[in-house]
Amino acid sequence: MRPPKYVQNVLLGVTAVALVGTHFVPSANQSGPVLTAATTLVIGKPKPSDPVTTSTSTLASNVQAALGALSGAVAQLSHPKALDDAFRSYFAYKTAHPNDVKKPYLYFVDYGLPSTTPRGYVFDMNSLKIVEGPFTVAHGRGSSTSQYGVPTKFSNTPNSAATSLGLYLTQATYDFHGHTGGQPYSSIGLRLQGVSDGFNTNALARRVVAHGAPYVTPTRAGRSEGCPAMEPARAKELLPKLAGGAMVFLFAPDKGWMAGDPWVGAAE
Repeated sequence: MRPPKYVQNVLLGVTAVALVGTHFVPSANQSGPVLTAATTLVIGKPKPSDPVTTSTSTLASNVQAALGALSGAVAQLSHPKALDDAFRSYFAYKTAHPNDVKKPYLYFVDYGLPSTTPRGYVFDMNSLKIVEGPFTVAHGRGSSTSQYGVPTKFSNTPNSAATSLGLYLTQATYDFHGHTGGQPYSSIGLRLQGVSDGFNTNALARRVVAHGAPYVTPTRAGRSEGCPAMEPARAKELLPKLAGGAMVFLFAPDKGWMAGDPWVGAAE
């Protein structure tokens, strides 16, 4: 609250007397110590920046920088906000949990595209470069009725065999064993911790992981049990890089998820 006018006059008068008896020569663009103190008394101290506003501004700047650097290099997207949502979620989570995000990589999949279209990328979010992609990625058999095509159903429910959308934090790799066409196979697997509340938080219990699979080829991807599976050779190369603190973002133009995921809606 500003002091009454008569108090301001008294303070200015005291300041004038002090200025006469004080010897200092401030620079052309700098107030002297007495004037600064008096100004503070009369006007009040400036308010510090609002931390929420500062955080929001920083998040927006990071997202725009990533979009500017990477969007032109992405071949195809199913929705204009696909990358915006991915980058916003990544930076929002990293800001909230800086000790969890130990690696700069983001594995992004656009499930709004068909499984015959390369729809997976790995981004380096520090250098803002593409590490790998685009490449084919499988979706869950519970997310589509046909072997190939666009998934339309997504679920966090155990035994649904469906893809779960949202943001994930990577954990450790392990020896993965699966079956396809009645035949067993082995590959590298990467455990995923779902962090989008209500949408993918059952991932560990459902054993939804990133792994290599022989039903994923350079031109098409078969269906998984909900895992974002990739070609075996690519999994062997990429998944160790992603292990232990990178992030995964599985996107689709699903209105309910886009409106409800807490990281997608961060600071909008």
